[in-house]
Amino acid sequence: MDHQSVTTATSATAASPTGPASKAQSAIAALSSVVEAIPPSLSSSENPALALLHDPDVASQVSSLLRRPDSGSGDDNLCRWLYDTFHSGDPDLHLVVLRHVPTVAGVYLSRASQRKPHAGFECVLLALYAHVTTARGGQSVTVTLPDVSHPSVYHETRDNSAKSIATDLNLAVVSPSLEPHGTVRSSRRSRIVGVALELYHSRIAQMPVGSKIDFCEFCVVWSGLTGDPYEDEPEEIGGGGGANPSRIEGQGTGSGRIPMPWELLQPVLRILGHCMLAPVPAEEKERLDAAAAAACRSLHARSLHDIDPKAILATGSLLRLRKIGLDSGQEVDPTEIPLENVIVLSSSFGNLSSLGN
Repeated sequence: MDHQSVTTATSATAASPTGPASKAQSAIAALSSVVEAIPPSLSSSENPALALLHDPDVASQVSSLLRRPDSGSGDDNLCRWLYDTFHSGDPDLHLVVLRHVPTVAGVYLSRASQRKPHAGFECVLLALYAHVTTARGGQSVTVTLPDVSHPSVYHETRDNSAKSIATDLNLAVVSPSLEPHGTVRSSRRSRIVGVALELYHSRIAQMPVGSKIDFCEFCVVWSGLTGDPYEDEPEEIGGGGGANPSRIEGQGTGSGRIPMPWELLQPVLRILGHCMLAPVPAEEKERLDAAAAAACRSLHARSLHDIDPKAILATGSLLRLRKIGLDSGQEVDPTEIPLENVIVLSSSFGNLSSLGN
């Protein structure tokens, strides 16, 4: 195929009514009938989907509609738009929908105790769950843990008998295999929302900071605590901070407390870990760090109240990692052992000898 043919084919693809730009423009046009105002510049931008993703005014309007007391019903036009947009098949439009997952999951879970139908929210969450279920193909997500019975790939062993010893790899299941579900029952609710949050976490590096802050504020609501439990004690586990759980319309302070099983708490803590430890632009780092720290401290206090050892260890570890970063005053690799915590054997031996004398 010559250069002219390639150019013609590329132009035809770009102008195709089913191309990414056309899908994004159609999605923006549909959204304009739901929200009050959309800047005309979005549709004419080079990448309309990414422009929509990072537009704070449109995001604020969508968030306000999702937080209304009557939102999430079966005839909710915004939920229908989120559902249709996610099924467009365009990766950038997927990001637009995922940007609002914290608000959808936050409002939905906070209202679950009211026993009112929220078919609109459930359709969106089930669409995300089905997407992950199909992508995994029935497989669970596992990681291999270090095991001294298996030599490292960087070392050689001269003991041939070790190869004859049949030992299974030490596998840890990060996320169990998924079964298809067409409805949301109370026994499945945490799992389905947890999978949606796992999908959100897989794209979190591309999410606007405002979406992450929304998530952190909902974590405080889910904990059932009023504000930051350590707000008046800045030295407690990582310093002070604050969050605003009253931003959910129709929800009183502390009324959004929900059950926090591990299948829901695990993806929540992964997201909070990113918010506290991942690189963020300097002008946004302080806001995000304060919101994430307040959320983690609220969940830590909740885990202490529930006497949940696994949750206590996980939330406490996150807060200590953050404190290490604050104390160092510079970017820290959490996997690197600080030099000041390494014991020098010669000095220690000398001290022990002097004590013995």
